[in-house]
Amino acid sequence: MKIEIRNGAQIALLTFCLSSCASITEDLIRSPQVSLRNVEVVGLGFNAQTFLLSFDVANSNPFPLPVRNFDYDVRLDGQRFASGETASQFTIPADGNASFAISVDLNLLQTAPQLLTIVRDGARREIRYDLTGRFGVDLPLTPVLTYRDNGVLRVNAGSY
Repeated sequence: MKIEIRNGAQIALLTFCLSSCASITEDLIRSPQVSLRNVEVVGLGFNAQTFLLSFDVANSNPFPLPVRNFDYDVRLDGQRFASGETASQFTIPADGNASFAISVDLNLLQTAPQLLTIVRDGARREIRYDLTGRFGVDLPLTPVLTYRDNGVLRVNAGSY
């Protein structure tokens, strides 16, 4: 099939049709709700600290969301704690919930000494978190789905 575009009106119509498809897809697919359930210290060293971040996800769509990757930005008491992108293969069930966790290696002594105090205080009191990010889902014509959440939690210091 050969398509010839002869004038500006045809280009405008084609652009409108393509943007309408994207808009319709965005209106049909709702972003999942994500919350940070837990921050757990799983390893402490002088040069590195390892944390396990646990998330809960709720999908209000009537179809499953196959996640292929996601990125995240976590702030504790207003300070950037962890951010990144990870490839991940899991599915959030239709009208359902899922949980996932990621391991994060940091060097708080070098990069953000003020966070060390926040993490230590977070084991004794609730601290505020802010969470933003995006999911890449494996569905045709689906845009990246964004999420945002905030709340309070305690840092689980484990046996440390």
